[in-house]
Amino acid sequence: MAISFKPLHSDSIPNAVLLALRASLASVLAVGTTRLLHLAYPIYALIAAVIVTDTSNTTTRKLGGYRILGTAFGALFGAFLSVYLEHSLLAIGLGVGVMVLLLVLAGFNEAAKLAGYVAALVVLDHSSRPWIYALDRFIETTLGIIAAIAVSYCIPGSTKTLKTPK
Repeated sequence: MAISFKPLHSDSIPNAVLLALRASLASVLAVGTTRLLHLAYPIYALIAAVIVTDTSNTTTRKLGGYRILGTAFGALFGAFLSVYLEHSLLAIGLGVGVMVLLLVLAGFNEAAKLAGYVAALVVLDHSSRPWIYALDRFIETTLGIIAAIAVSYCIPGSTKTLKTPK
């Protein structure tokens, strides 16, 4: 499969600028907050802030709520797996697979992949305190999501999500 370059149409440029501005501000707010609170891993707040940000206020807020839910489920399940299966490949696979399956079946598609991702992160860590590590992942990721939502209230959004041309 070849990768092709398809530039955005000129009417999409304002949305591209809006998305870049919102993601930049959300990432600065997220990382700044984690530093202010002296949290160990600001990278998780940064990742969450950028991923949740959208040009649409409604989309950012809707995705944010689902992703906080996914983060909570993933952190809890990852800690549980770490206690009983330690840092095994089986635990990583179960963390991702079970979280995605359960949350999709429950109708929380937007939370499913993040739940699997967070569960695997908690399993991957070599901490002797998986419940504390899970709580840290929840706090830092949630701060990033909240930063994206806060920016959605401060900067007017577009009525549509930025899409790449076909």
